[in-house]
Amino acid sequence: MSEKFKEFLQRWLISTVAVLIATYVVPGIHYQHWLDLLVATFILGILNTFVRPILMFVSLPLLIFTLGLFTLIINALLLYFVGYLLEPKFKVDSFGAAFWAALVITIVTLILNSLTGTGGAQIKIQRGKPRRDDHDEGDGPVIDV
Repeated sequence: MSEKFKEFLQRWLISTVAVLIATYVVPGIHYQHWLDLLVATFILGILNTFVRPILMFVSLPLLIFTLGLFTLIINALLLYFVGYLLEPKFKVDSFGAAFWAALVITIVTLILNSLTGTGGAQIKIQRGKPRRDDHDEGDGPVIDV
């Protein structure tokens, strides 16, 4: 199995788990069968790959003005559109449900990506003082927090 295909499957699984959690946490997101959920997350992944960058570029002033929070609106629109495409197999009742589900999906995806090391999102928690390398020649600025 190629590395790219393995990464794709891992991202798809994480996305599916995130949408599954959103269906339980947010009222107004429904699916009928597991296959419907898999198809919904597959289409959502395709839209995130090809349509989302275009929407991000077009809404760049709003993204800058809201310090990136408008991304949640874009994610909600894409999720709402997937619900529209797949209704009644996968249904999103309202834009409000899509917004809250997008928030849950974003948080769950961030957590799962940081735990698995995929998606470029990593959270590092370190206790104590950072170790200093005695052989450091000071090649660049270092900020210790």
